Amino acid sequence: MTRFRPCIDLHEGKVKQIVGSTLTDDGAGLRTNFVSEQPAEYFSALYRRDGLKGGHLIKLGPGEDNDEAARAALTAYPGGLQIGGGITLENAAVWLIAGASHVIITSYLFDERGRFRPDRLQSLIAEVGAERLVIDLSCRRERDGWVVAMNRWTQPTDLWLNAANLRALSGACAEILVHAADIEGQQNGIDEELVQNLGAYAPMPVTYAGGANSLADLARVDVLSQGRVDLTIGSALDIFGGEGVRYADCVAWNQTDEGGHAG
Repeated sequence: MTRFRPCIDLHEGKVKQIVGSTLTDDGAGLRTNFVSEQPAEYFSALYRRDGLKGGHLIKLGPGEDNDEAARAALTAYPGGLQIGGGITLENAAVWLIAGASHVIITSYLFDERGRFRPDRLQSLIAEVGAERLVIDLSCRRERDGWVVAMNRWTQPTDLWLNAANLRALSGACAEILVHAADIEGQQNGIDEELVQNLGAYAPMPVTYAGGANSLADLARVDVLSQGRVDLTIGSALDIFGGEGVRYADCVAWNQTDEGGHAG
C-alpha cells in the first residue's frame, strides 16, 4: 500500500515550501510557496505524535542556520526522519548520531562534472552501511527519459533513472527518493509515467515527491505503482499553507486503507 510520507524542507534555517525548478545557487528567481512561523522541531514533533515515519528532512543549501534547525528537528523525533542536503562521507555518521534514521545522498555521488562515482558510494556503505543510506535520484525529464540532477536539481548528471540503474543500485541502499524536479512545488499533478515506471522497475522501496495536489493522489500513486511507491505531499498540505490536502486526512490514510485493513 502506498503511504503518505511527511517532509520538512529547510532554507536559511526556516521551514519553507519552494518551487523546485527555481532553486539556484545565487537565489535569483526563487519562488517560495510558504514560509512557516513555526520552527522545524514543531513539524517533527507533529509527525512523531501521529506515528509518521520515513519522512525526509532536507537542507536546501548550506549554512549554520539550516544545520541548527535540522539538529533541533532530529532531537524532537529521534529515529523518525531521514536527512539530506550536503551529506558527505565526512558528516554522514555525524547526522546519524544526531538522530537521523538514514542519510540521503545526492550530489556527493557525482564529481563536479556530474559523473557518477561508484567509489564514493562504496565508501559511504563502508562507513554507515547500506541499510542507513537513501539514494536521492531526483530527476528532470528529457526527451529520452529522466536524468538525475544534482546541486539542488540545477545540474544534470550522466546517470539516467531507468530500470537497469535501479537494479544496479538495489543492494547499495535501503530506499530511493525521487523528486520530479520540473514539477516540484507546482501542485499541478504528479508525473504519472514516472510513478508507474518506479513501481514497475524499482526493486527497493521508493518515495516519490512532486506535483501532488489532492488526497486522491495517494490513491492514484497506489494504483499506478501497485502500492510499491510512497508519496510525499508538500505545498498542497494545509500545514504548509496549502488548500488541496488536509494533513489529518493523510494521517488517516496511513492508518487505514480503502479496504478497511489496518495499515
